Amino acid sequence: MNTIQGEKYLWLLPEHDQQTVLEIAKSYNLSLPICQFLVSRGFSTKEQINSYLFSSFEKDVTHPTLMKDLDKAVERVIKAIKDQEKILVFGDYDVDGITSSAMMMLCLPTIGAKVNFFLPNRKRDGYGISEKIVERAASNNYKVIITVDNGITAFEPAKKAKEHLIDLIITDHHRPHNKIPDAFAVVDPNQDDCNYPYKYLAGVGVTYKFISLLYEKLKKPLPSKVYELLLLGTVADVVPLTGENRFWVRQGLNHINKFESISLKFLKLNGKISKPKISASDIGFSIAPQINALGRLQDPRDGVKFLIGSDEKEIEHIGKVLFELNQARKDIEKSIFLDVIAEIKSNRINLEKEKIILAASDKWPSGVIGLVASRLVAEFQRPTLLFHLTKDGIAKGSCRSISAFNIFDALNECKDLIEKFGGHSQAAGLSLSVDNLSSLKSKLEELVNFKVTDFDLKKKITLDAQIQLSDLNGKFISDLEFLEPFGHQNHKPSFYIKNVVQVQKPQLMRDAHVKCHIFSDGVIKPLIFFNRPDLFDKFLIQDAEHFDVAAEVVENHWNGKINTELIGLDVAGLKNN
Repeated sequence: MNTIQGEKYLWLLPEHDQQTVLEIAKSYNLSLPICQFLVSRGFSTKEQINSYLFSSFEKDVTHPTLMKDLDKAVERVIKAIKDQEKILVFGDYDVDGITSSAMMMLCLPTIGAKVNFFLPNRKRDGYGISEKIVERAASNNYKVIITVDNGITAFEPAKKAKEHLIDLIITDHHRPHNKIPDAFAVVDPNQDDCNYPYKYLAGVGVTYKFISLLYEKLKKPLPSKVYELLLLGTVADVVPLTGENRFWVRQGLNHINKFESISLKFLKLNGKISKPKISASDIGFSIAPQINALGRLQDPRDGVKFLIGSDEKEIEHIGKVLFELNQARKDIEKSIFLDVIAEIKSNRINLEKEKIILAASDKWPSGVIGLVASRLVAEFQRPTLLFHLTKDGIAKGSCRSISAFNIFDALNECKDLIEKFGGHSQAAGLSLSVDNLSSLKSKLEELVNFKVTDFDLKKKITLDAQIQLSDLNGKFISDLEFLEPFGHQNHKPSFYIKNVVQVQKPQLMRDAHVKCHIFSDGVIKPLIFFNRPDLFDKFLIQDAEHFDVAAEVVENHWNGKINTELIGLDVAGLKNN
């Protein structure tokens, strides 16, 4: 493996067989750097390339009846509609849960269901369905409860539902523990005995399979709004953009770029998105965080009204609230991040000796700490656990991890210290007694030392292809679109650019971002490093000496003009001070 040490990251340079790259370029009429990308990502045969570049319903989508218990669950809902039994949809407070609940509330009433929904308040109710909610549902004569994006660990609520003769239908996508709740139906593709081949659907993806089978049985056409909700929840939950997820995200993007809903119009205005086509990246970084802010800082139920309502004034009002909450969320997130950085700088968290970042405070809102944990993982390449400390001695935490350390499996090995936990390999939530935090830290350090190498803990970027500035033409940008949508397990291509020189003096923007212009092969291109003020002084003294750049390529839409720009990831070969 060829590497270069950059200012911040170790660069893993692209390796590929040049003959294979040339054959792909000839067969598909694609730019050479795009063909290098394909080979670097493991797509070298015709079958692999076609599967990646060209999604299709027939190839990527499996019929929902293969999902365990789904047919049984749908038949129960059809009976409830026929008998006019009351149905309660119980969701979650994140975008995945909100869009799942919105999909149910969009689709069930229109086919005659007597249905209502409940989304928990993160601070007051906590995560997931509870026995108290089941008791309330029973007292209000609900006969069916459907969970969306939660429930796979609802063991006690499932027992309570049986006591009250309520049929509990669990639809979830999180990994089950060693046992499954004793519910009427449990629909989760991650169950060991579920034959559904694609295991990476978001909660809203499982909800979609439920709704699509229900409408198929009733011979009804699905409302088109379903595809917008499926898109938003899938991208927001950062599930892999492979296989079926990739197909539905592409379908959703095609839909929203032709038909703009009222809610999407306000989300775009809030995010200052003016370009003609929205991408998955726009949703992940600008649109979804606005919806998420409701559940993180306030009551998430307005999110359902916002997404499927028809009253434009009410949607506009909620849209303004979303904007304000998202701005507040950014400020809180920054404050918590700086708190943890201060702990690291003071060596209260000693990264030379410790491989886990664990910090806790009673001043940190539980709804934001997961976002901060993600930032810390990106900054320090360490598994990170942050906790909100409650008045009753409970630590409620969010974990994020590196690819080499499965945090779900690690927490499972520490379950004697934990009250409850759930999640995935790189993201999880948990709660435990404050008294057990130090023991948890010690146990996780043992596991990391056993399972993770020093190389795993190095901050690295993998570069997909080498480009010249002269490659960045209209065809290259057009070819780049074939690789979208970008997201988890299909991140944006990163390129290696050798031997460029700086022209003009660099600019420091908002004391955080560095903009410069680079020259090579008779071409000048703007290069922007976001949140890298450390590079400004280095570029000031670089003069006309050559250096190398790791960057992404983007189209910048501004004031009616479209320019190709480079977003810098790192730089190597700068002069020493």
